[in-house]
Amino acid sequence: MNEQDNKLSADDLSGRSSGTADTASSASSPPSRTSGLRNLEGKRGANTTDRLFRWSMGLAVLTMMGMLVSLLANVFYNGMSVLSWEFVSEPPRDGMMAGGILPAIVGTALLTLLMTVVAVPAGVATAVYLSEYARPSSRVAKLIRLCISNLAGVPSIVFGLFGLGFFVATVGTSIDDAVYGGHPVYGKPSLIWAALTLALLTLPVVVVATEEALRAVPKEIRDASAALGATKLQTIVRVVLPEALGGILTGAVLAVSRGAGEVAPILFTGAAYFLPKLPSHLNDPFMNLGYHVLVLATQSPNVDKTRPLLYGTVVVLLLLTLTLNSAAMGIRYAQRRKLKAQL
Repeated sequence: MNEQDNKLSADDLSGRSSGTADTASSASSPPSRTSGLRNLEGKRGANTTDRLFRWSMGLAVLTMMGMLVSLLANVFYNGMSVLSWEFVSEPPRDGMMAGGILPAIVGTALLTLLMTVVAVPAGVATAVYLSEYARPSSRVAKLIRLCISNLAGVPSIVFGLFGLGFFVATVGTSIDDAVYGGHPVYGKPSLIWAALTLALLTLPVVVVATEEALRAVPKEIRDASAALGATKLQTIVRVVLPEALGGILTGAVLAVSRGAGEVAPILFTGAAYFLPKLPSHLNDPFMNLGYHVLVLATQSPNVDKTRPLLYGTVVVLLLLTLTLNSAAMGIRYAQRRKLKAQL
């Protein structure tokens, strides 16, 4: 019995060792041809998916670019025929079926510049507070961000109604009662109220762009300035803001682009249907290129006759917006070069 038990145990050990050896050999053996083909097919499928995604994205970009090019080509093709010195230097006449658009050009430029002067400093100051002074857990900062998000989602026509009710009917009327004895001087639609309304409309764009630019400034730069003895205000004014100037000007460019073409907020706050004279005071009404386009397209007594003037006005509006944007981008580029030269 002992000899048989010894033989069984020896056989068991040999079987286990052979099984272990087989397992080790199978683990150390290279992958089979089937698994290699599966991996190759998986890579091919992934490459095919990537190609399809790239082609679809490229097709979408080409489609959007084609739509933009066709739109601009149509506008410039129909509008370049009426562009002349008379068209840009004379007021409209004959029921706006002849003459030029000088009051609309001047009104749009003044409105955009005044809006920028109001919106950019206010937006930068708000972004500096949120980024540099407010604590992450501050309820005031959370409330400000909530208000900015809500402002960004409000339709533009609501801004126009707000401007009419608050700036014109409340603030303007209060100024007239206190200073002019109730005579309507500021309690009427005018350039100043339209600019303030557009400033509220574009304020979220400036705040968001400026705050992102401030966050992109490395913390080490602030720490180095503080280590040299600068106060927090000196660090912000002399170090942080110059570093973030490119992003701030980007927000200003976006604000100009949006404000120059808006019509709904100024319908009730200052835009005039027909006004051949140029605005000379902040409380004067004004003509606007965007509103002029709306009038020519919907309220002209002879749409066919005014169609070339309509396209010409659109071309001038595009060129004016492009000029303002180019000026802002030129200032941004010059500031970047100046900053690099100082470094």
